[in-house]
Amino acid sequence: MAAKPSIPKGTRDFSPVEMAKRNYIFNTIRDVYHLYGFQQIETPSMEMLTTLMGKYGEEGDKLLFKIQNSGDYFKGITDDELLSRNAAKLASKFCEKGLRYDLTVPFARYVVMHRDEITFPFKRYQIQPVWRADRPQKGRYREFYQCDADVVGSDSLLNEVELMQIVDAVFSKFGIRVSIKINNRKILSGIAEIIGEADKIVDITVAIDKLDKIGLDNVNVELRAKGISEDAIQKLQPIILLSGTNIEKLATLKTILSESQTGLKGVEECEFILNTLDNIHIDNEIELDLTLARGLNYYTGAIFEVKALDVEIGSVTGGGRYDNLTGVFGMSGVSGVGISFGADRIFDVLNQLDLYPKEAVNGTRLLFVNFGDKEAAFAIPFLTKARAAGICSEIYPDSSKMKKQMSYANAKAIPFVAIIGESEMNENKVMLKNMETGDQKLVSAEELVAIVSK
Repeated sequence: MAAKPSIPKGTRDFSPVEMAKRNYIFNTIRDVYHLYGFQQIETPSMEMLTTLMGKYGEEGDKLLFKIQNSGDYFKGITDDELLSRNAAKLASKFCEKGLRYDLTVPFARYVVMHRDEITFPFKRYQIQPVWRADRPQKGRYREFYQCDADVVGSDSLLNEVELMQIVDAVFSKFGIRVSIKINNRKILSGIAEIIGEADKIVDITVAIDKLDKIGLDNVNVELRAKGISEDAIQKLQPIILLSGTNIEKLATLKTILSESQTGLKGVEECEFILNTLDNIHIDNEIELDLTLARGLNYYTGAIFEVKALDVEIGSVTGGGRYDNLTGVFGMSGVSGVGISFGADRIFDVLNQLDLYPKEAVNGTRLLFVNFGDKEAAFAIPFLTKARAAGICSEIYPDSSKMKKQMSYANAKAIPFVAIIGESEMNENKVMLKNMETGDQKLVSAEELVAIVSK
């Protein structure tokens, strides 16, 4: 007996209805990106490991899916190396390529390779899948789509403001209430500086970024394990638990970070973004959150994260500024800032809250029943006119029993069915049935289009 087929853990199949929902998500995000002047690009699913490694921190590197070299991948490897069972070392010799972990690093590589063709500032968006060798769990997948927008070649904080407007506009269109959280890596660097642990900024941010997931006590345990002093940990507590309005938090930070030029610069940047957004109407709340650290090493300025308020799920959008990412590819001095919508998590949120518009998920609106060759031939001109009017229409391909064809219409939630028999053909009309109400009416081609179009 053949083994039952399966798919890898952390991946999913999507039905036609689910794909309609996903396309609604992609199209909504794409429309807002276009509204703000972003242009679309695509990059390969796989990149050279030299492009990917070292860009996401030690933990990120462990989550890269590596692609085994084709051909004789044992060539050049000694028996001692094979017997050592050193997985990391062997992978570096077996594998030259890997599946992309995100869209930002491939984008930085793209900018460097195409610098002579690009007009700066360059506003690009990208909607493609990414892969992470993570442990699958609710809201966390090994294969998932990201919907990124980035601006490179501009230091202006107006870019951060516009990205927050984009976030607000997208979630307003979806009808999802969110909290937009903002912080700045310069503030975090300033905090590390004033507690006497400036050289441990990466360890501190990686630990703080886990606060929501593991709690304060476990964050402190992790900080101790990284060699951060007890005195520094105690100084850190009131800072990361700072409360109050955004204005109150900024005022407190100016006092706390008065001895840190870097920290004060971060406060100034946050203040500009928050003050500018205060003067623009946005539907969703925006909060300065000092526990937001975004573990990725390449962020250097403002950082963002978006949480859905009515569903228990991880962040649905994230991003930030990265002043030196292209520098690792030999192109220094190019600043960038970007956001990434997590399409798969948004999909789950919209499902849980039942927020999909009916027209977004409905497919075929009109089905022509097929009673035989003569009736099918008569139906074709009606079908053609319906499609020309933009009505998603189909004809049942086989002259099966009426019950089977109506069951097909019900299974696909087709709202209208056109029935053609001898009397309908004699009058050059069709019997149009509303599948929701059960009402039937003899109509011409023009009347059919008018009714179904409504």
